[in-house]
Amino acid sequence: MSYAYIPGTCNLGKDEIRRRQLTALIGLGLSLGALIAMVLGDAPRGARWSLFGTWLIFAIGFIQSRKKFCLAYGFLGTFNLGKLGDISRVQSADDRSADRKTALTILVQGLLLALALTVLSVYSPI
Repeated sequence: MSYAYIPGTCNLGKDEIRRRQLTALIGLGLSLGALIAMVLGDAPRGARWSLFGTWLIFAIGFIQSRKKFCLAYGFLGTFNLGKLGDISRVQSADDRSADRKTALTILVQGLLLALALTVLSVYSPI
């Protein structure tokens, strides 16, 4: 599968997508590990609100990998379709605007997903 920069739609190549997938897995592992530790350690239920940060790592990584779009690159007006670290600048102001809009959408989606997962963690019966 080949990847091409598409304003507001795709600004990541295969290696960058894999990096976001790894980030999502790390966030998932941290979240579940911390939740298990809290449950086994009989921590107060309110302590589970602290999982929001790790759930956010998972959510942002997951959404970016699924959309093939990096929110940081979108805000910075850059993209990377090649090897890691081979970043290019977006030339068109219209394209940068489309990328910023998508980046903001991903940020909001990530915040909402992390909040939902945190609420589930806090109010789950375990």
